[in-house]
Amino acid sequence: MKLKDKVAIVTGASAGMGRDIAYLFAKEGATVYAIARRVERLEELAKSVAGFEGKVIPFGADLMNKEEAEKIIDFAYENSGRLDILVNNAGIMDDFSPIGDVQDDMLEKVFNLNVYAPFYSMRKAIKIFLEAGEGNIINVSSIGGLYGARAGAAYTASKHALIGLTKNTGYMYAKKNIRCNAICPGGVETEIGTGDFMKNVNQEGIGIIMANVGGNPRNGTGMEIATIALFLASEDSSFVNGQCIVADSGWTAF
Repeated sequence: MKLKDKVAIVTGASAGMGRDIAYLFAKEGATVYAIARRVERLEELAKSVAGFEGKVIPFGADLMNKEEAEKIIDFAYENSGRLDILVNNAGIMDDFSPIGDVQDDMLEKVFNLNVYAPFYSMRKAIKIFLEAGEGNIINVSSIGGLYGARAGAAYTASKHALIGLTKNTGYMYAKKNIRCNAICPGGVETEIGTGDFMKNVNQEGIGIIMANVGGNPRNGTGMEIATIALFLASEDSSFVNGQCIVADSGWTAF
């Protein structure tokens, strides 16, 4: 059991990578506070881990809201008396618009979920970690946070911001025994492509981006990302801090 007796928060846990991360953490012995808006899916997840060493505790929250992004930390800590791991997985895709076409509403929503929600949750969790003398933060970014042409301007900027936040946090708190790393997936089979902004994509923008998609060897699965999250959450990665681990089947190696 790599996470026996640990307490973790996983956001965006109702589907895709978040669901698989929460499932695997519970299998490895953690008490997992699974966060998402779709509580019925979280309840199904909780039932699926029955019999595991760990467990999943569903908690409904809209992370677009600052108070709720902070409340998830308070709830887990007050309920369990501790917090060891925070996984910021929840995210939203844009509509592939270049900056000249980006609408304010989309920019605000993308940054609220992809940047501000992790920022607020991390700021709250850090106080707990400092008091405990240890802590672990895992941010799910994207290769779109490392390169400029994997999505539109809003998503790309948001994921670059999350990587900057990851590196800064990892270095600033390294001597406090608090680690912060990011996972940067390539194409992964998730529901992110079904988001609101993907229903009416910018045709010029996606035409430019899709020219590179042929270089993607294959899409990954949520569980393949979950195993990386488990590595980062466990003592196996005790010397890994402030890093961005790419998982893309070699797409960005070209």
